[in-house]
Amino acid sequence: MKSQHGKAAQQFTQAFLKSSIPRMSSDAIEDVLLHRAVVLRYTRVKKTRGKKTKAKGLNAKERRELKVFQLKPEHQKYELFLPLHELWKQYVADLCNGLKPESNPQMIQQKLLKADFHGAVLTVVRSKCPSYVGTTGILVQELKHVFKIITKEDRLKTIPKRNSVFSVEMGDFITHIYGSRFELRSSERSAKKFKVKGTIDL
Repeated sequence: MKSQHGKAAQQFTQAFLKSSIPRMSSDAIEDVLLHRAVVLRYTRVKKTRGKKTKAKGLNAKERRELKVFQLKPEHQKYELFLPLHELWKQYVADLCNGLKPESNPQMIQQKLLKADFHGAVLTVVRSKCPSYVGTTGILVQELKHVFKIITKEDRLKTIPKRNSVFSVEMGDFITHIYGSRFELRSSERSAKKFKVKGTIDL
């Protein structure tokens, strides 16, 4: 049983709400009186991130136009590349565990197939083009189909790999590169699996 005071208070509240909020229905006023909670959902404002643009490198045509890989004439000096040759000798010695007389030739051969030859002294020992035979110099650039070497006469020579055989001296060891099997970029060759072939032609 509600007291008369309580009923009067309720009637006063309803009358006050109706006068204050005349558009609310009686059911809505009842909800207010019953203190029903209203849950407000908070939604975070999504931040729009701009797309990061990656730095675009030069394509092959642009590199050719800018002559990025061309050695300037003033840099075509054999003596400038002698320090590179010394670094290469140390590199290949470390790669082959010192190149000792008791080293396994097959193990050395497998490592050299994936080695970097920039700085090595190459000599053309066989070629279908006789004018290339006997050419010796430090390898300054290896491309997919050619070796570029600088000779002691300060001349830059471009030797095609195909149909040529090159010798490389490494201390007491001499190895041969069959250019037709080396028609890869040095970066591609390091990841390639080579198969042992019975015979190798020029």
